[in-house]
Amino acid sequence: MIRRTLLALAASTALAAPAFADAHSMNIVDTAVAAGNFTTLAAALEAAGLVETLTGEGPFTVFAPTDEAFAALPEGTVEALLADIPTLTAILTYHVVAGTVMSTDLTDGMTATTVNGADITIGTEGGVTVNDANVTTADIVASNGVIHVIDAVILPPM
Repeated sequence: MIRRTLLALAASTALAAPAFADAHSMNIVDTAVAAGNFTTLAAALEAAGLVETLTGEGPFTVFAPTDEAFAALPEGTVEALLADIPTLTAILTYHVVAGTVMSTDLTDGMTATTVNGADITIGTEGGVTVNDANVTTADIVASNGVIHVIDAVILPPM
């Protein structure tokens, strides 16, 4: 099931890649899929039933972990999360803030309440961070919000 989903996402990513240049007309999910390095995130969003929400009107700010960020988790973690939808949903919604927050809006030490209900902390000293994750690419604008790429999966307080 997971393998089939990832293969389908990889195929759709390859076909959608030319459209990435016009991200403003694509929603957050389509923009992430077109980028090609968020297949695990896209599969997790699908498993958690969050695709419809993040393709909705928004606006949303998504701190999006790359495939490499998910791969850095201990072996078996992604598979375990895909089998534990409530925990997966809590983690994914911890990466989303309601509204559009651009990099120019960020200040050192600011906090933002996520859709999960828990706060994240932004750092701007020596580069932008969200909790312990580094923002590697900021301000990818989509039709219903913005994506900031991060290099780690951030975990809500549990």
